[in-house]
Amino acid sequence: MTYKDIVQNKEILEYYARAGIILDTLGYTDHSIAHTKLVAERAADILSSFGYGQDVIELTKIAGFMHDIGNAINRHHHAEYGALLANEILKETDMDLKDRVHIVSAIANHDESDGVASDPVSAALIIADKTDVRRSRVRPKDPILFDVHDRVNYAVTATRLKCAVEEKRITLCLTVDESICTMYEYFDIFLGRMTMCSHAARILDAQFSLKVNGQKVL
Repeated sequence: MTYKDIVQNKEILEYYARAGIILDTLGYTDHSIAHTKLVAERAADILSSFGYGQDVIELTKIAGFMHDIGNAINRHHHAEYGALLANEILKETDMDLKDRVHIVSAIANHDESDGVASDPVSAALIIADKTDVRRSRVRPKDPILFDVHDRVNYAVTATRLKCAVEEKRITLCLTVDESICTMYEYFDIFLGRMTMCSHAARILDAQFSLKVNGQKVL
């Protein structure tokens, strides 16, 4: 079972189709395949930058792509639901038991409400997921109807995640239109996520930083 197989798995794609309907109804920002593929590739890039092997990177990409399928069950506790769904799907494949449990654990622990990074796979998944802040995550709607999550994401006009290996530092660089979202609003929404990224970076023997409009703020 490879990442290439996973992104074409009909059962996983159907869960994401249902999750999209639910989150659209709730008015959440995008958690579609566009998001999960970005998370998978970004997590892989993080581990590749820090010299991890292809076997670990492959597990991380699979976990990254599957991490949000639990939204098809319910947004609340979606990490735990997603882990259970992933376990059932992967159990039907030829994946090694140890690898399956590794992926399931990473998915179960990716949410900032109660998750924790405990190894490179979960750490890279968390950082890749929590740093996906971009205007295109906002679902099409009248700006008058934007909630604070919409405004925070819509205000971000450029995003870059930089891995400085020699400095052992991972930096999220954002360009933010502060006429749309104040920095207070940004931190009100994202401080917990950025703190989680900081803890995750330590698992990779690195530090996590945040730069907004060229200024280091974390």
